[in-house]
Amino acid sequence: MRELLRTNDLVRLSYLQALLTSEGIEPLVLDGGMSVMEGSAGAIPRRLMVANDDFAAAKALLEEAGEALDPK
Repeated sequence: MRELLRTNDLVRLSYLQALLTSEGIEPLVLDGGMSVMEGSAGAIPRRLMVANDDFAAAKALLEEAGEALDPK
């Protein structure tokens, strides 16, 4: 798995998941439950992940959609 980005913006995260899924790329969101455990809904950013084989296509898709990704 490779990380595309980290965000606390749940609306953006949902949009990006839908965009990836619509192109046949299965995203995975990590750390969604960590903020709940810490007691603050936005304290810990969630990580948007994809399979290694899908990373290049996912990155290109999100960049084409105008999304700024975390530098990696």
